[in-house]
Amino acid sequence: MLKNTLDVINNTPWLSTVAYLSIITILLFFIRFFIMYWLQKWTSKTTFTFDTLLLDSISKPLTLCTFIVLITILEHDTFVIDPELAKRIPFNSINIVLALLALIFFLNHFIIGTVNHYAKQSAVIFNSQSIIKGVIRVTLFSVGLLVLLGTLGISITPIIASLGITSLAVALALQPTLENFFSGVQLVIDKPIRVGDFIELESKEQGFVEKIGWRSTWVKMLPNNMIIIPNSQLSKSRIINYFYPEKELSVPVDVSVHYSSDLEFVEQVTLEVARQVLIDHEWGVDDYNTFVVYHTFDNSSINFTVMLRAKEYFNRFWVKSAFIKALHKRYNQEGIVIPFPITAINTSQEAANFNSDKK
Repeated sequence: MLKNTLDVINNTPWLSTVAYLSIITILLFFIRFFIMYWLQKWTSKTTFTFDTLLLDSISKPLTLCTFIVLITILEHDTFVIDPELAKRIPFNSINIVLALLALIFFLNHFIIGTVNHYAKQSAVIFNSQSIIKGVIRVTLFSVGLLVLLGTLGISITPIIASLGITSLAVALALQPTLENFFSGVQLVIDKPIRVGDFIELESKEQGFVEKIGWRSTWVKMLPNNMIIIPNSQLSKSRIINYFYPEKELSVPVDVSVHYSSDLEFVEQVTLEVARQVLIDHEWGVDDYNTFVVYHTFDNSSINFTVMLRAKEYFNRFWVKSAFIKALHKRYNQEGIVIPFPITAINTSQEAANFNSDKK
């Protein structure tokens, strides 16, 4: 049976060629697999970051190199292709294109991976990584295209000259885009906001900064929807950054007590409750020196403010809620009255004023 199969292959030239190419292709990809397997086994034993990044970066280029080797074999192997036909096929040009693509893919993956690595260590790179990645990709593919055209014998001098002429028209046409781009660069350099910060816009929307892109900034609001703001508009507006210079912030709570209350005792009880809440609550700042400030003689009460401290802006609601519940319970135990908003008439005082006016 094997002999019959070999006879069929030998009597059918195209079938012999296909079988030969298949064997060569399988062999080349087996060599590629072996190289990648050996490199992965070697890098798994090290803790160095860039060897793993380098291995990931050469995976796709190595596949393209495998095709380059295969095309080179086709070009020089007369068993596969007729020499006269081989002269008419631009094997060199195909190999140059594949080699250039392999280099671009390698540099793109390696540089982007390097940016991702250092973004974990640098706040500046972390906030500007989308802009940096965009610039890197545009630069790599633009330069790669020019190099490819030059390598293929196409003159790039007129193209470069025309870029200078058309740059003004492009700049005018893309003026809003360029304004947003440079505004994004300004946001990254000045750092009024950073990725992860909780901010409040001039229009009163609040949310976490998800991404500072080359054209717009994405803010994830508390209802779990996204607001997308052009960088130029954001750079000109007033922004409250609740995470700058630090995430901790004061939480004022207004409280009222009856006029007949002992204010010294009220302050003592209030501070005890406040300090205990800050110690017990997971989002309270337990070492904060809380205080009480009396500020208003109101119609039916004496008003004061208790200053608490929360770890983040969004946590302040839960800290304030826990304090109000604990304070209300403690006031009931101590007999401290929180008055209703009422208007009382002091008849004795009014009578004295009336008699004075009659005299």
